[in-house]
Amino acid sequence: MDKYIEKFLRYLEIEKNYSSHTLLNYKLDLNAFAKFLGDAELEKVDYLTLRKYLSVLKEKNFSGRTINRRLSCLRSFFKFLVREGYLKTNPILTLSSPRMEKKLPAFMTEEEVSRLIESAFAKNDKDERGLRDRAILETFYSTGLRISELVNLNLEDIDFIGGTVKVTGKGRKERVLPIGDTAIASLRSYIDKRKKQSETLFLNKSGKRISCRGVRDIVKKYIGIAGIKHEVSAHTFRHSFATHLLNRGADLRTVQELLGHANLSTTQVYTHLTTERLKNVYDKAHPRA
Repeated sequence: MDKYIEKFLRYLEIEKNYSSHTLLNYKLDLNAFAKFLGDAELEKVDYLTLRKYLSVLKEKNFSGRTINRRLSCLRSFFKFLVREGYLKTNPILTLSSPRMEKKLPAFMTEEEVSRLIESAFAKNDKDERGLRDRAILETFYSTGLRISELVNLNLEDIDFIGGTVKVTGKGRKERVLPIGDTAIASLRSYIDKRKKQSETLFLNKSGKRISCRGVRDIVKKYIGIAGIKHEVSAHTFRHSFATHLLNRGADLRTVQELLGHANLSTTQVYTHLTTERLKNVYDKAHPRA
């Protein structure tokens, strides 16, 4: 099993250009399946084996999302093995994934976003760290970036004159996004103030590239300062970015490109948010609602 996993991961890295984060997740999921199989040979895996594995995951109370992710990993794995001639048949073809409840992503109102960003200056508007924090919050909301995309930004990725940012997203695909004047101004203030010269855009207190955890801690800190009570995370900026664009008339295809979604169906979840907003307004405003 180990040699097949190694070949598959090498294929994902070289042929599919997957990120190290994605490769790690695939490796963990496949190792979990290998542990379940024990000494059983991969060639002996059949539909009943996979059904039993699915039952074990359910018994461990894994969420539907986690189970579907693991099955998706196995689908790609077995497809690769059959295509490369390591297996004659694909045992997972007839296995159905459990149905998942569609959970609408949480988002902030425009007023909450403003309050959250302003709280970064309310704390300290002259300190390098405060300027960095505000620049991070402004960039998040202005671009709708994933947290991994934000922490990997370098100075050369920002076009301060043209008002664009070059982003390396999932599958190491590059896209160029507009970034607003307010975010650009915040970035300039931070870069002018910081002591260490570096090609990395956002630095931690040690002068190294800030981590995803570091950014999450920053967002958590200012949520408390801004007094926002409902659940908000770094990813909530991305949801808010998409929802506010659609609320103000942006078309779905444009939002898809801005978010870097491969499929339009992934972006369509945000139309449910805007529909819910319309229903709430209707219920409050219509005399016979």
